[in-house]
Amino acid sequence: MLSSYIKSIGQYFIMIFDMFKRMTKLSEMRRLIMQEIDDLIVNSMGIVIFISFFIGAVITIQTALNLSNPFIPKSLIGYAARQSIILEFAPTFISVIMAGKVGSFITSSIGTMRVTEQIDALEVMGINSLNYLVLPKVIALMVYPFVIAISMFIGIIGAYLAATYGGYLSGEQFLEGLQDEFVPFHVAYAFIKSFIFAFLLATIPSFHGYYMKGGALEVGQASTTSFVWTSVVIIFSNYFITQLLLS
Repeated sequence: MLSSYIKSIGQYFIMIFDMFKRMTKLSEMRRLIMQEIDDLIVNSMGIVIFISFFIGAVITIQTALNLSNPFIPKSLIGYAARQSIILEFAPTFISVIMAGKVGSFITSSIGTMRVTEQIDALEVMGINSLNYLVLPKVIALMVYPFVIAISMFIGIIGAYLAATYGGYLSGEQFLEGLQDEFVPFHVAYAFIKSFIFAFLLATIPSFHGYYMKGGALEVGQASTTSFVWTSVVIIFSNYFITQLLLS
């Protein structure tokens, strides 16, 4: 069991190295990148906006309901919402959701090409299939911090509306807490995490799709496995990045 994990890890890093060999023609690479941005980023914006809005609202409601001490200023609700959304919920929680949405799509699309021998056909034509299939996904997902920025913005809007329309505090009190002791590096920290998570979201599902064996049933199993491992690696990476940058 351990040896198979070590083998898979080694194979994963070899895949990343081979991804940059025998580069695809620039005009074709540009077309592939734009297609991947549409498939992976644009088509995911709906679920990201929906989840971010209601996460922000729920954070505010739960904080307000648990803030019963009259000596604690209500503006703390805005502060707590900002910190929760920027530091964890936008970059990490959304990335786990994207591991299911984007990761499953990547694994199933590449896995289907493996099953139908389209990857073998690319290799026969002298095309580096890893460069052709995986690198455009990696480059496209470098736009992912933009998605996280939108998630932060929508989450804070959701928090503001839940606070004011729910009658928990006034808009002025929320904005006061939102600006209180703001540390710009926290936003940079979230974007650094987002870049790393984007690379993981592109490469781990691609690995499970590219090296899968079997037929249509195994494509579904590979998608499930890739979601689990992508989520696990994101959570572990989140811990180490937080220890490295915030401790």
